[in-house]
Amino acid sequence: MRPLALRGMARDAKLASGSYDMSISAPSAEAGDAVPSIEQEELRGISRTVAEIHWLLLILVLLYAIFGDGDKEAEAAVLAACFFYAAFVLSFRYANFYRRETRWKVALESWAMIAFITWVLYFTGGLASPLLNTYLLPVITSALTLGKVTTLIEVALIAACQVFLGGSFSADRLTSLAFLGGFAAQIAPVLLVAYIVTMFSADIRYGLNRARLLSETDELTGLLNMRGFSIAANRLFGQALRYSRPATVLMIDSDNLKAVNDSYGHDAGNRLLRQITRTIQAELRYTDVLARYGGDEFIVLLPETPPKGAIEVAERIRDAVQGAPLEIDAKRVVCSVSIGLASHPDDGNTMDSVVARADRAMYRAKQDGRNRVVQFQPA
Repeated sequence: MRPLALRGMARDAKLASGSYDMSISAPSAEAGDAVPSIEQEELRGISRTVAEIHWLLLILVLLYAIFGDGDKEAEAAVLAACFFYAAFVLSFRYANFYRRETRWKVALESWAMIAFITWVLYFTGGLASPLLNTYLLPVITSALTLGKVTTLIEVALIAACQVFLGGSFSADRLTSLAFLGGFAAQIAPVLLVAYIVTMFSADIRYGLNRARLLSETDELTGLLNMRGFSIAANRLFGQALRYSRPATVLMIDSDNLKAVNDSYGHDAGNRLLRQITRTIQAELRYTDVLARYGGDEFIVLLPETPPKGAIEVAERIRDAVQGAPLEIDAKRVVCSVSIGLASHPDDGNTMDSVVARADRAMYRAKQDGRNRVVQFQPA
């Protein structure tokens, strides 16, 4: 059997001028808004947390300005800063300047937070201010959201602000051991918090991604399960509806899995399913969505593919499975699949209706003798 990559290259060459359309449009921003991505949902949750951090910081500074023992001029400067910072948060967050949440938006908010804190510290005692530790808030925000590099940049910005708040910029002072030791003691907690939170964030994100992958993947074949298929297929089918483009669903059923299980055991049956999986994958584009439907059935969504092109794909899959017998105990067990297909818009305008009709066509293929491709035909 040829390597999968070479088979894919040969397939692409054969299909370059055929009816099996190889192009597919990338999801547009508009389409993405209709079906929010997992990353967008995550960023929305982070954005709500950042909003709470903004208001908590404002409340803390206001309380200090009202009940602290600063002079009237400093109090007026701090209250003015609170007013402009609140105006920034309200306009930036609630005036819909950004319809989609992005990490750049969180970065801009954290930089504005640093500027606000620096202004407040300047009027409340500089490095001796009891509000100095509020620098940890933008660091934690960045470490949870923006990654190591951006967090290090923000720590460097905070370090520069602390040098500014120190009040003396002479070269002798900046290079003295006393200054460097004191500066290291001041910036060390910020660096430590940035490092710890970044590492925890990476571990949590890895765990969540791993759990998400397991929840959307079939353990035996490594394909998407129906949950993962629904997420991917509904987005692509939504684009087909939006732009009036064809899309076809294939339902593929193994004809002899039960016989292999009964004759050679379930390990042989599992090998058969994995072999069928590899054979189907070798005949698909990277834009097609393949999943295990359950038991010995598979489902494929072919975006940008009308019925004629889908029949060609299905026939190639059927021929490839039949031409790759399973080796069991020095025996060659010939395998076959029955395939049913239905297409949008000819056979339905919802994903569920197209899948149901492809499933009916697949059962018709089984009833007509198996090892064949049947297109859905209305009664």
